[in-house]
Amino acid sequence: MPTGKVKWFDADKGFGFLSQEDGPDVYVRADALPAGVAKTLKPGTRVEFGIAQGRRGDQALSVRVLGNATSVARNQAAAKRKKPDEMVVIIEDLTKILERIEDGYRHGRHPDPKVAKRVAEGLRALADEFDLL
Repeated sequence: MPTGKVKWFDADKGFGFLSQEDGPDVYVRADALPAGVAKTLKPGTRVEFGIAQGRRGDQALSVRVLGNATSVARNQAAAKRKKPDEMVVIIEDLTKILERIEDGYRHGRHPDPKVAKRVAEGLRALADEFDLL
């Protein structure tokens, strides 16, 4: 069976094209895909498929997904992540600041607006770092 990658697939229209490793692109309909795959099929996904002659050229039959496409966004996000030793320092600093704010709250005081703004920015940055996971 030939193998290739998904060139593009439009789940709403129910068709797309596969690029063969050694040959021309092949038309693929949603009904040639395994159940539930059509909505999640992304360009670059490795597939194996049979080929039949259709009215307008080669068509893929019995498509089998071999592997998911690598996520460029995920790889870029992983490259931007801080190193664990950097994260330790950030978390320790935020913990100290939050403990001081907690002490103020225990004594019935809200934090100074400037301090509150810095803490909020720090917490957002930390949340963004965790969101990269």
